Amino acid sequence: MYKETLSKDLAKFDQIGAATIEQAQPVTKIGLALLFLLIVWVGATIASAGGEQRIVVIVAGIIGGYMALNIGANDVANNMGAAVGSRALTMLGALIIASIFEAMGAIVAGGDVVGTISKGIIAPQDFPSSDLFIWCMLSALLAAALWVNIATMLNAPVSTTHSIVGGVIGAGIAAVGFSVINWPTMGMIAASWVISPVMGGAIAAIFLAFIKANIIYRDNKIAGAKRWVPILVSIMAGVFSAYLAMKGLKRVWRPDGWTITAIGVAIFTATYFIVNPLIRRQAEGMENRNKSVRSLFTIPLICSAALLSFAHGSNDVANAVGPLAAIVGAAESGEVAAKVEIPLWVMFIGAAGISAGLLLFGPKLIRTVGQQITKMNPMRAYCVALSAAITVIIASALGLPVSSTHIAVGAVFGVGFYREWQTARRTHINHGRYGEARKNINPEDLRERALRRKLVRRSHLTTIAAAWVITVPASAVIAGVIFWVLQAVQGF
Repeated sequence: MYKETLSKDLAKFDQIGAATIEQAQPVTKIGLALLFLLIVWVGATIASAGGEQRIVVIVAGIIGGYMALNIGANDVANNMGAAVGSRALTMLGALIIASIFEAMGAIVAGGDVVGTISKGIIAPQDFPSSDLFIWCMLSALLAAALWVNIATMLNAPVSTTHSIVGGVIGAGIAAVGFSVINWPTMGMIAASWVISPVMGGAIAAIFLAFIKANIIYRDNKIAGAKRWVPILVSIMAGVFSAYLAMKGLKRVWRPDGWTITAIGVAIFTATYFIVNPLIRRQAEGMENRNKSVRSLFTIPLICSAALLSFAHGSNDVANAVGPLAAIVGAAESGEVAAKVEIPLWVMFIGAAGISAGLLLFGPKLIRTVGQQITKMNPMRAYCVALSAAITVIIASALGLPVSSTHIAVGAVFGVGFYREWQTARRTHINHGRYGEARKNINPEDLRERALRRKLVRRSHLTTIAAAWVITVPASAVIAGVIFWVLQAVQGF
């Protein structure tokens, strides 16, 4: 009785907290965001060295904070959307977990050195002066932040990496010309627009098909769950340990491929021997229902969301602080370097900004990814999370520059489209099996009825696909315009 009362009280507290965050007036949220940028301004003023470029460094710090806010508002939804949509996590729980692990990933594993040019798009040595390079990076950073802000307002999850790449391209062309762009690298990035979502969707659909065939569609679902859920949870543990070693900790530790494989296998084995008896004990006495099986995936799904957030923070903080660190380095040394050290104050801007942006503006995109594209449950969300990690590992091993945003959202679409196909197929099979009882029903009408049952919202598909396609060109055009305006004002 006490536990039930406590559980209800906690649920009420969670609902109140989530409602407070989500129903806050837009003016209040914008005011808090401006307060954060004011704090960044003060911090950058204190931390920046003196000299002619001090004002530029302070302005760049504010723009870096603005970019970090937008990363938190848009990109983090990909890690938490499926978990919230499946109700494995409440909105408030997701915001708290993501904020903590994003910040931890950025500070602990964000690294102290990053390449100044995202993805090797342009070569620093092609700039005739450090001043030109600084204004180019400033334009790229502001353009990327503006585009991600616009995409968030349009409810479209976009790649912040592609946004900063587009900004660098546009500002680089405006500053030096087309010759500054590394076009083969740009071609690889363009290919990832297609590779990322297709690969993520296919892997998620394959795992969902496996779960349905071996657990959901069996007469004895609980027996299937006892056999396969421990293996599936162990696969998730092994994959995420490899993912964390390869991506989440890459700036503090770079193990080779065999070491990463050994880590994954070892964690898989250890997890199986721990989880197997726990799952069997938990499954005892469960009703032979899909709902019972889904509950077995809840805790692994929460863990995966936390690990995805940690890895995201460690990787994508560079999108906010990479160009900022480049500007600080060039302003303080007067030279343009291919790699620069990230000052601690710059890293804190990225970490704090991502968390603040998530808390203030993240729920909108989390709801879009987790609830509005297609309906989620813990099993489907498990497939999305596992697909995101596996796809990044495969792509990294093959040297493909994929987007974590495109992968996660593509996995959500993959799950939804698989369900549509499976619904139509089972409707057709069942009609054939019970055809005598349905003599008066036209088989084609039945199939048409099943196909019309759209389980994926086409409007979201169109909006998101369009946003992905125009992200690089849009941020490039914005960056070019900003650079030309600055050039006209400054006269450099």
